[in-house]
Amino acid sequence: MDKENKLFLIVDDEPDMCWLLEHLLEREAYSVMKASSGREAMKLMESHKFGLAFVDLKLDDMEGLELAHRFKLADPSLRIVMVSGFCYRDDPTVQKALADGLICDFIPKPFLHAEIIKSIESARSLPTEQAQVLTEFPS
Repeated sequence: MDKENKLFLIVDDEPDMCWLLEHLLEREAYSVMKASSGREAMKLMESHKFGLAFVDLKLDDMEGLELAHRFKLADPSLRIVMVSGFCYRDDPTVQKALADGLICDFIPKPFLHAEIIKSIESARSLPTEQAQVLTEFPS
């Protein structure tokens, strides 16, 4: 990840979760944009270059993994961290998304501040080639 790209995207349909992530990230000197739906997030992707996206697995208008696929088609270098209160890291769907390189990390809700920071550091350490593994996705 380009160390200069400190613009992060938060996609979550829970306003409290967006607020929490926004404040955690801003305390760490990151700039943040928020979207409460997949459609809103895609519009932001059209006009901004993000270094990292935190995406809720369950959104009102689409599944978070579908949104992650769309993000990767728009920007194969985007690092995506999936966040969910509905499943855990050992869920087969999450494991496949991690193994395929669709997402670079998964954080279950509720989470600790330290988990968010660790996830950012991990994403920043990925080589660009690894972040661009997927350019085509199964339907």
